[in-house]
Amino acid sequence: MVTYTLKVVDIRKETEDTVTICFKQPAIRKIKYQAGQYLSLIFRINSRRYVRPYSFSSCPFVDQFLEVTVKRVPNGIVSNHIHDTIDVGDSIEALVPMGDFIYEDKGDTREVYFWGAGSGITPLISLIKHILTSTELKVVLAYGNRSFDTTIFSSTIESFKEKYAERFKVWHFHTQLQIAPENTDVIEGRINSDLILKIVARADVNVIKHYICGPKGLKESVTETLCKLGTSDDRIFTEEFEISKNPTDFVNVTTEYIKINFKSVEYDLEVIKGKSILESALDAGLELPYSCQTGTCNTCKARTINGVIKMVGLSKERSDLLENECLLCCSHPVSDNVYIAI
Repeated sequence: MVTYTLKVVDIRKETEDTVTICFKQPAIRKIKYQAGQYLSLIFRINSRRYVRPYSFSSCPFVDQFLEVTVKRVPNGIVSNHIHDTIDVGDSIEALVPMGDFIYEDKGDTREVYFWGAGSGITPLISLIKHILTSTELKVVLAYGNRSFDTTIFSSTIESFKEKYAERFKVWHFHTQLQIAPENTDVIEGRINSDLILKIVARADVNVIKHYICGPKGLKESVTETLCKLGTSDDRIFTEEFEISKNPTDFVNVTTEYIKINFKSVEYDLEVIKGKSILESALDAGLELPYSCQTGTCNTCKARTINGVIKMVGLSKERSDLLENECLLCCSHPVSDNVYIAI
C-alpha cells in the first residue's frame, strides 16, 4: 500500500469548529489528484492506528497546497485529535488520493448545480474551483447552514460571486430564526422539495449535472425531486460519508466467529451482529488496510474462501468485484464457517 508523508505548512480556521489543514507537496513524489477526491490520513492514537478520509477542499492548478477541511465531530476520535494536537510543522502519513466524485467534461453540460449542507461543502468547493477556473459553464450552489457564522468557506464563496458574477449563483439556506430582509439570496429553513423546484425552475434537465454532498435527508430530497423533474440517474452524483444501514438488512445476520488470513497469518475473530468484519478486526487490534469505510474504494477488499458473506449499505453497485470478493467495511458473516483472505 503506497503512502506519503506530508508536512503541515498552515492551519486555517474556517469556523468555530472547522479547520483547513494545508500540506506542502512532496519535493520528489508529487501527489496527483482530481477536484472532488479525498485524501486518507493515518494517525496512531493511544497505540491504535486510525485511517480517516477527508475530501480535498483544494483544487489542482488553483491552490498551492494540498488542503483538506476537517469539522470537529462530537466524540470523534480523529477529528478531535486533529483539532487539538496537530500543529504547523507536523508530518502526517497519507494514502494515495481516491474517489470518483469528480467532474468529467463530456461536452453535454451547460450548467452544474451543487447541493450541500454543513461540511458537505468540502468536496463541492473543490469542484466549484475547478469548473469556474477551467470552463465557461454556469454554476449554481445551494448551501445549507445554521447561519453565516457557521458557513464554511464563506469568504471564498463571496469572492467567487464577485469574480464570476455572470456564471456563479448562490442560494444560502439558514435555519436561524430570522433572516435579514436585505439578504435576498438567503432563504430561511432547510433545502426542501419546494425550494429545489424553485431553484431549478425552467432549467433544461438534459444539460445540467448535479453534485450532492451532505446528510442523508438532503441527498434523498434532492435526488427524488430531480428524478421527478426528469433528470436521469447518470446526471446526479452523490458523495457518501457513511454507510446507510437498514435494520431489515440484518434479519439473517448473527454474531459469528470467523477466520481471517492476513499476511499469511490466521486469526480467529468474533464479529458481533451489527458490526462489520472490518470494525470487528480493528477493535481486536488487527491493522487491516482500509480507507473510505463506505464501500466506495477497494482498499479493504478481501476474498471469501469459505462460508457466506453479506454486504450491507453499498451506495452504488460494484460490478468490479468478483463473485468471491467482498469489501470488509460493509461485510457481515451469515454462516458459521466463514474464512476470508486478504
